[in-house]
Amino acid sequence: MSSENLKIYSGYVFICLLWGSTWLAIRIGLDSLTPMIAAGSRFVVAAFFIYSIMRIRGVKLQTDKEAIKLYWIMGIFSFVIPFGLVYWAEQFIPSGLASILFATFPFFVAIFSKIMIREEKVGLGKMIGILVGFVGIYFIFSEGLEFRLEQYVYGMTAVLVSSAMQGWIAVLIKKQGTRLNPLSMNLLPLIIAGIIMLIWGAVFENTASLKVDSKAVLSVVYLAFFGTVLTFTIYYWLMKRINVIILSLTSFITPIIALILGAVILNEVFSHQVILGSGLVLAGILFANLESMFVYFKKRIKRE
Repeated sequence: MSSENLKIYSGYVFICLLWGSTWLAIRIGLDSLTPMIAAGSRFVVAAFFIYSIMRIRGVKLQTDKEAIKLYWIMGIFSFVIPFGLVYWAEQFIPSGLASILFATFPFFVAIFSKIMIREEKVGLGKMIGILVGFVGIYFIFSEGLEFRLEQYVYGMTAVLVSSAMQGWIAVLIKKQGTRLNPLSMNLLPLIIAGIIMLIWGAVFENTASLKVDSKAVLSVVYLAFFGTVLTFTIYYWLMKRINVIILSLTSFITPIIALILGAVILNEVFSHQVILGSGLVLAGILFANLESMFVYFKKRIKRE
C-alpha cells in the first residue's frame, strides 16, 4: 500500500471516529452547560482555530456582497438553528439515537437537490433508500409516541428538523458557494453563530445552572478542534482524492460509532423497536448509495 493510500484510509477512518464521537461529547458537555452556551462556545473557539490556520496559510477572507450574504445564511441556517436544535434535543434523547436521526441528512440532500437543482437526478435506488430510511424513522417515532409523548418526541423532531435544514443548506452551498475558500466560507458563519448563541443563552437560558468544570472545557475544546476544525480539514482533503459517493458513506458509519460509544460510556439502552428503526435508517443510507457506488467501481475497474 502506498503512503498516499495509507493517508486516505487513515483520514477516512479518523473522520468517522471523530464525527461518531461528537454526539457523546455534546451529551457530556450538557451536564455542565446550557445548550446555547455550549454550542456558542464551541463555535467561537472553532472560529479562533480556523482564523489561526488562515493566518498561517495566508488565506484571505472573501468579503464580496454575495459572500457576505452566504455567510449570514450559513451562520443562521447551518449553525444557529440546526445546532441549537441538536444541543437542545440531546438533553432529552440518547446521543446514539440523535446520531441515527441526523443520519437522514443524505436523504434530505437528495430531496432538495431534486427540487433546487434541475439537472440533478435522483434515481430509483435513491428513492427506495429514502423510503426505507423514513420507514425506519416511523418505527423510532412510534416508540416515542407510545412511551414518552412529550420531551422525547420533541427531541427527536428537533434533530430531524436540524437534519432537513442542513440538507437544504448543503444544496444551497453546492449551488452558490463553490467559489469560496473552505476556511473563509466557515470563519464568519462560525463567528456569527457563536455570538448569537452566546447572547441567546445569556438572556434566555438558566445560567445559574452553568458549571465551568473539566467536562465543560473538554467538551467545548474537543468539539471545536476535533469535531469542527480537524474533521472539516480532513474531509475537504479527502474530497480532492476520493469519490464523493464513497465519502458520503461516512453518514452510514458514524451513527454506528455513536451508538457503541453511547452504550459503552453512558449506558444508553435501546428497545428492539428503536434498534429495528435505526437499522432501517442505516440500510436506507447504504441502499441509496449502492447504485452510484456500482457505477463508480465499474468505471474504476475499466480504467485499470
